[in-house]
Amino acid sequence: MVIRMFPGPFAGWLGALMFLLVMQFLIRYMYLLVGRGLPVTAVVELIAYSLAYMLVLAVPMSVLIATLMTYGRLAETGAYAVIKTAGVSLAQLIWPSLGIGILITGIMWHFNSVVLPEANYRAKTLWGDIRDKKPGFELEPGVFYEGIDDYSILVKSIDRETNRLSDIIIYDYSEGSRRRAEIKAVAGRLTTSEDGNELELLLEDGELHRLVSERSGSDRTEKYERLEFERYLFRLDLSDLAFRRRDPDGERRSDRTMRSSEMQLIVDSLRANSRKTREELAAKTLRLGDATEEETDSPGGVPIPATSPPVSPVSLVASRAPELATQETSGVVEGIRHFEGIDPGRVRAVYNRAIQSARLVRSHIDNSKRTLQWQKQRADRFAVEIHKKYSIAVACFIFVLVGAPLGLSIRGGSLGRSAIVSVAILLFYWITLVQGEKLADRGLLEPWIGMWGANIVTGLGAIWLFAYVYLDLRATTTLIRRLIRRQPA
Repeated sequence: MVIRMFPGPFAGWLGALMFLLVMQFLIRYMYLLVGRGLPVTAVVELIAYSLAYMLVLAVPMSVLIATLMTYGRLAETGAYAVIKTAGVSLAQLIWPSLGIGILITGIMWHFNSVVLPEANYRAKTLWGDIRDKKPGFELEPGVFYEGIDDYSILVKSIDRETNRLSDIIIYDYSEGSRRRAEIKAVAGRLTTSEDGNELELLLEDGELHRLVSERSGSDRTEKYERLEFERYLFRLDLSDLAFRRRDPDGERRSDRTMRSSEMQLIVDSLRANSRKTREELAAKTLRLGDATEEETDSPGGVPIPATSPPVSPVSLVASRAPELATQETSGVVEGIRHFEGIDPGRVRAVYNRAIQSARLVRSHIDNSKRTLQWQKQRADRFAVEIHKKYSIAVACFIFVLVGAPLGLSIRGGSLGRSAIVSVAILLFYWITLVQGEKLADRGLLEPWIGMWGANIVTGLGAIWLFAYVYLDLRATTTLIRRLIRRQPA
């Protein structure tokens, strides 16, 4: 019975939600598509790619509403009371829906991990081509048209039926603004080539004004030229206005356009590099002050005798740090001379080398810290996207767990009641998911907690609803007492 009742509401609501999402997409982006001379196939292709993310949103919603309507109708018509009287338990009643939920979850798991990233990547590439597309050739009376490079065209009036133009002015900047050519004509007619890549403008009764360069030996002169014509064929190249498609495989992929398996490899690589960086940083930190190499020269050019025992700059200064700390800046040399048996020049050199060594170590630690922070942020960003794809897929199964007992308890077989309850649950789920994603991206939560938190909370609510209906708590004592007494429903 459940299997027969479930597909109808699910398919109906899925179609309705997809229609609403498509209309929202068109309302939001139509102004970017109109007036650019785009082929219809490109617009249809863009909508088809955008259907992928719409499907990810619509399927969990449709599952929840369909489950609520199916089990609400069973409770509202009294069929659930008859089924329960016949000895059929709640688990036996909802297992077909759970099977459908598992099937939809498996499909969406693959869809979110493989199909959705590829569709997002294709849509991103196509959007880039559309943004690069210049608007189609469209003259407006009394307005300069500058859509074609190096040309500016002004007409007084246009006859749309015959493509006749009047009072035409054309400025040609193909040789630079200083040597601009100016064409004026009383009338003209527009025609386009068969392939649409060239525009022919037949001008009538006009003049051409331009500067012409002439060479006489090594000298070069310019003269002003004015030509009158009865007919003049002016051609404009429209190839720059054509819609071009780039190679989609040449674009760089982001976390929204990569498959889950590819992102997991990046996450594993980043975390392995982070561990290696931490180990190297810890090893260098432990070796601070333990230098045993012979110092053969100093930054100040003071030689260190090879017969002297090896001295670590850090340990040498650290051994006398209390004495040096009591001296003023101007008396540092006097403090250094307290090192008995050591030449003051050598002490100064070692002291300077110790300071430089400490600064280098501090710089290395700061750089390593920034590297570790960047690696963690990048790894968390990819991990968030991976968990997000999987959690939304599992939400289909969780919504079945929520919708079945909730529909039986509220008897919400009507469309309005099911829609209201579904909207409330979905708002809670999506708000929790979005906030968890933001907190995880900022490093305030672990990626799996931020992305699975909404599922965990909703799943716990589903368990409570199942116990509520199974133990029939509406007509009996409280849940805690029923659990203590262990009385069957």
